[in-house]
Amino acid sequence: MKLALSLGTLAGANIALTALVQWYILVAIGPGMETDALFASLAVPQLVLAVISDSLVHVLVPLMAGETPDDFHREVWEFVLLIGSLFSLLSGLLYILVPLWTPLLFPGLAPEALTLTNQLSRIQLVGMVFTALTGVLWAAYHARQRFIWAELTPVIGTGVSLALTIWLLPHFGVLAAAWANVARFVLQTILLAPILGRFRTPEWHGSDLQEAWHRIQPLLLGTSYYKTGPLIDRFLSSMTPAGGLSLFYLGQQLHSAATVVINKAIAAPMVPILATHAKGQTWTSFRALYRRRLEWILGLTGGGFVILLLLGRPILQFLIGHGAVTDENVLTLWWIMIGLTGVLVGGCAGQILSTAFYAKGDTATPTKIGVIGFTVGIALKIGGFLLGGLMGIAIGTSVYYLANTVLLYVLLERKLVHAISSSGQTGA
Repeated sequence: MKLALSLGTLAGANIALTALVQWYILVAIGPGMETDALFASLAVPQLVLAVISDSLVHVLVPLMAGETPDDFHREVWEFVLLIGSLFSLLSGLLYILVPLWTPLLFPGLAPEALTLTNQLSRIQLVGMVFTALTGVLWAAYHARQRFIWAELTPVIGTGVSLALTIWLLPHFGVLAAAWANVARFVLQTILLAPILGRFRTPEWHGSDLQEAWHRIQPLLLGTSYYKTGPLIDRFLSSMTPAGGLSLFYLGQQLHSAATVVINKAIAAPMVPILATHAKGQTWTSFRALYRRRLEWILGLTGGGFVILLLLGRPILQFLIGHGAVTDENVLTLWWIMIGLTGVLVGGCAGQILSTAFYAKGDTATPTKIGVIGFTVGIALKIGGFLLGGLMGIAIGTSVYYLANTVLLYVLLERKLVHAISSSGQTGA
């Protein structure tokens, strides 16, 4: 519990600083063409990182947990070099092709907004390389159960980013905000680098890389499809009046902020423990741990929904209802957040369930569920957009998240009951 509180506090501090950055940008500029371009420019880098970097984290933590110091440091060097090279090539290719893919992804943006989106996208692609490296190093710290420093570095990086944004935004506009975001991940990479230790010669044909590739294949195949959710959201919201994309993105980010805090405090610390139970085939303990964390998650997110419903609007008015942000902007944001509540509940609970699958080496099942659920979710989002605009997208997204969570729970329980029965253990 002490560790959970510490990690939750650090995650909360990082989220608060990130929210301050977005708050300052919105209050200083106001939801409109410039903020739409800024948030649209984040779409492709975030998609690529969700598909590749996040998938690697789920694979690397269980893989590196329990390794000897020499094997551990060699594996970290292998993955840093491999991922750094891959993302450098990918970032360069996307950088060159920016004028081709932005008009396709954001058809509702005006020509001026699209030109600005191109500039900002190229800046964000520079930071994408460092974000990927940060993901590998973060996984290494978690595999060694060194959680505090791993979660403190984002706080430092975001704090520096906030200071740069406040200093430079009045002089250089949203371009300064984009570069400040890049600086955040460069600093995080530097702060996390000591986990590498002295250089170890990679074994490119070693069993660790082969096992990582074996585990990540279903994740890459599936997530390259269903992680495009935010991209679809921005595609649809770009066709609403100016500022709509920004408000929808902000609503997603606020729910995501709560999700990150809860997951870092409750889900992340259990990964190496679950991995250890899985390797020892102590499935009763495995099941008890994930169930206990799932109960915590449901209690916290349920309480969060009640607070949002009763007090959300005045809180949002107090937090962002200043400067260029109008009362109508605040009301729209509140309704969007209510519509996205299923993302908070389903996202947090689903993270616990997916983590349990990953810890036991099963990346295929949650990926298959994600693909099926996302396919239905696309239809729900499009139908919701046609019927209710931004609110319709939000409700469609919530239904998709909650349905995925229920299916994950049913299949995980079925697999664990079978594992416990096969091993001769007993469990409730």
